[in-house]
Amino acid sequence: EQERGRAPTPEEIAAEMDLEPRKVQWMLKVSWRPLSLEHPVGEEEDSELGSFIEDESTPTPPQGTYQNLLAEKIEEVLTTLSPREARILRLRFGLINGRSYTLEEVGQKFGLTRERIRQIEGKALRRLRHPCRSRQLRDYLG
Repeated sequence: EQERGRAPTPEEIAAEMDLEPRKVQWMLKVSWRPLSLEHPVGEEEDSELGSFIEDESTPTPPQGTYQNLLAEKIEEVLTTLSPREARILRLRFGLINGRSYTLEEVGQKFGLTRERIRQIEGKALRRLRHPCRSRQLRDYLG
């Protein structure tokens, strides 16, 4: 496009790539046609196209192992807190179901004000920062 100031024709592409114009026209046509993820691929067409597309939201085996070990270590460290402190941190940081609850929501669950939940959370986090507890997580958190 830059040389001619316009898009090249299939014939020009074919000449440049040493291909038949008919083959270039076919490639251009195919490249724009939607293709189903269930489309069979391979010499024997025994696989589907979708099975070759990486799911980036799924952790790799090493990532999954690391996440599991970290979750176990976090749970181990949380058991050193009072049950109430541990539950508040689990809710606040989404360690139960992946959802982080607000101070207000946690307060409602415990029948306490959000300010009291903030105080308990702060105290629990200070306790976790103590060297004997934080040392256990240091290997996982760099």
